[in-house]
Amino acid sequence: MRDVPAARPAHPAEDLMTTDDSDTRIEAETKDGPSRSGIARALAVIDAISRSPEAQGVSVLAREIGLSKAVTHRILRELVAGRFLRFDETTKVYRLGPGALSIGLAALRELDVPAIAHRHLVSLSERTGETTTLSLRQGWSRVYVDQVLSSHEIRMSVALGTSHPLHAGSSSKAILAALPDTEVDDYIAHHRLDSVTDATITSADELREEIRRIRALGYAVSSGERQSGAASVAAAIHGPAGQAIGSISVCGVQHMFTRTRSRSLGEQVIATAAAISADLGRGPSRAGDERRTASEH
Repeated sequence: MRDVPAARPAHPAEDLMTTDDSDTRIEAETKDGPSRSGIARALAVIDAISRSPEAQGVSVLAREIGLSKAVTHRILRELVAGRFLRFDETTKVYRLGPGALSIGLAALRELDVPAIAHRHLVSLSERTGETTTLSLRQGWSRVYVDQVLSSHEIRMSVALGTSHPLHAGSSSKAILAALPDTEVDDYIAHHRLDSVTDATITSADELREEIRRIRALGYAVSSGERQSGAASVAAAIHGPAGQAIGSISVCGVQHMFTRTRSRSLGEQVIATAAAISADLGRGPSRAGDERRTASEH
């Protein structure tokens, strides 16, 4: 009897790849340099979706993270199955799902904003020689939660735990100006713009103009608006999703805050607020978020 040749496999060798071989093949399809692990690719997809102001489809996401459409689509399917993403069958776009939201909320609960911001307040106070403060937004008001006192014999201090409206003082106005227009309109429409001192802005039109000015400069200035004889410069701080959660300020005796010095202090509070926001998990600002520098004014 003649030997019968062994039967050929029903599938080509490439169809019998192990999982490891498949992963190697997928990684070879990356377009942006060294290959990344499956976890790194999945995190890149989630990060791209979380940073985008709009829901995105597979083609846009693939271009942004530097993967082929096939690989991106596979990752998206797995993330949808794990409830980290949601897929809209009508518009064919992806959004963050309940799994990602649960992790995000857990991370937010762990954030200790005063502890994260404190070293930045210390550094800012040392550089400026003035008292620095941290305020957090609470609904339609804000509360002082931390301060680093100036080393000067004559210095400003604030009462921690005290609540202040969002239209009076630089720390308040910085937060208000960082809110979406709808929330600004809501605040002005439903809250009395009561005076705290003779310098407090109490006109809706003036407040809107002040908000435009703050957005253009990137910082807010107050000269006796909340406390007579005191002045301050403040900038908003932002949380992981880009939301305004509070503000930092440099404050001191009013006559020391000339226009030139306030401009210099403004640049410093902008930089410090950005550093705190980065430590809180805020991603890099998009082009539409950029503001004109104070030197242009």
